[in-house]
Amino acid sequence: MIKSHTLIAGLFFISTGNLFAAEAMQWETLSLDQQKILNKLEGRWDNLPAERQQNLLKGVERWKRMDPEQRQRAKKNLKRWREMPPEKRQILRQRLKQFKKLSPREKRILREQRKRFNKLPKEKRHELRERWQKMSPQQRQGFKNHNFKQRSNRR
Repeated sequence: MIKSHTLIAGLFFISTGNLFAAEAMQWETLSLDQQKILNKLEGRWDNLPAERQQNLLKGVERWKRMDPEQRQRAKKNLKRWREMPPEKRQILRQRLKQFKKLSPREKRILREQRKRFNKLPKEKRHELRERWQKMSPQQRQGFKNHNFKQRSNRR
């Protein structure tokens, strides 16, 4: 079973939002709900950077708003993240950074494409992934540009 502090830390990595300067909070100032969810961090909380504390608290709020299915999905994603090699984590962080730089319209298009891809049968997704892996970087870029322009023109 995934512990609450680990889950919240995972939510920190996958959550979105702007970091802002804030004062560090003392453990005693947290609500009982926050302390309960973050209980494994009690001994270290006061030494965490203020930005990290704020992001963990955002994660707590997100966690409290999740329904059981969303919580299960979050636990599964966190487990995958923790088991991932550091190199792959770094690649995903870079991709998230690139995604955050996109316009809202570009983000919407990518999300729609991802939804369409996920609705495909498992075999078709596998076939498309294999084709993608066999493409050269130039072919991939050409495909991305063509596909994005095609989607953009439909809007």
